[in-house]
Amino acid sequence: MHPPRVFAYGSLVWRPGFAATGRSPAVVRGWSRRFWQASTDHRGVPGAPGRVVTLVRDVDDVRCHGVVFDLPTDRADEIVAMLDVRESGGYVRDVVAVEHPDGRPFGEALVWIAHPDNPHWAGPTSLPRLVEHIRGARGPSGPNLEYALELADALAREGIEDAGIAALARALRDAG
Repeated sequence: MHPPRVFAYGSLVWRPGFAATGRSPAVVRGWSRRFWQASTDHRGVPGAPGRVVTLVRDVDDVRCHGVVFDLPTDRADEIVAMLDVRESGGYVRDVVAVEHPDGRPFGEALVWIAHPDNPHWAGPTSLPRLVEHIRGARGPSGPNLEYALELADALAREGIEDAGIAALARALRDAG
């Protein structure tokens, strides 16, 4: 049994690929959003991977802002199966406690996280190297640059301040 809810922090924010019955701003505590996962199936290819975000364990008071989607009960299993395929490049499905932005408990939600032990883990790198990497990568889902800028724009539209993503987007646009 899984909760009929999904926490989105990356491409699911702007391109979920399913019809939800509800959408709300949400937070997970103790996790940070980082461009530490290589993508060989969407924003890069084997031998020339792109970079995409994952959640990385952090100190308890750190909060990663995103979006919670309520899944239609009669289609939840089908949507989760689709997301298992979409998020298969090193990501695993997990369940996290989610809060409203004001700190009130929201409940649990499914989330897909790429942990450091997965074969596509890229880890941290300098901003200049990350910019160069993202600007040069392209995969079946399009340019890596598009992914990074769409994420930054989607977070801004949601009113989510993520200093790391904003700095990356500025650097990518400046390198333009």
